Amino acid sequence: MAVPVFCNSCLCEPRNPTPRFSLTSCGHVFCEICLQKGKKDECLVCRTACRTLVLSKQISPDIQSLFMGIDVLCKKYSKEISQVSEFQEKHRMHLLTYHKEKIAKLEESLKKVTQQMQQMQCMKPPEKTTPLPFSSTSRNPFSIPSRKQNVCSSYSLHSSHPSTSE
Repeated sequence: MAVPVFCNSCLCEPRNPTPRFSLTSCGHVFCEICLQKGKKDECLVCRTACRTLVLSKQISPDIQSLFMGIDVLCKKYSKEISQVSEFQEKHRMHLLTYHKEKIAKLEESLKKVTQQMQQMQCMKPPEKTTPLPFSSTSRNPFSIPSRKQNVCSSYSLHSSHPSTSE
């Protein structure tokens, strides 16, 4: 159902012969008779300066939509909204795929570098370690505090002395 059009001044509705109706820039609707009674470029209701647009089938779809029923507008725009939603979803999925592939490549690179580091660590000659002085918190006075151990040796992955290859 379309929104009923009526003059905001005399409250008349379109009839045959239909007086022309105009829409003001301030959002009021007037029949041509009331519009002629008022001051030019001034709204009859709110008395602000305004422009007028004659309502006809040739006006822009945006203006026409102001007078359509909500049910008609919902049907009209639901297809557009669905198309926009599908478009945006495709682009989000494309971006997500790109980032997943990038992450997979980075993880593979990290895995290779980690393997290379482990191989290099296995080839290093053992470093000389000196026992730390006796600590009151230590149970065994001759033990060395444990550190994260390398897969292929009992020496730490991280040396306290930089190697010559670094």
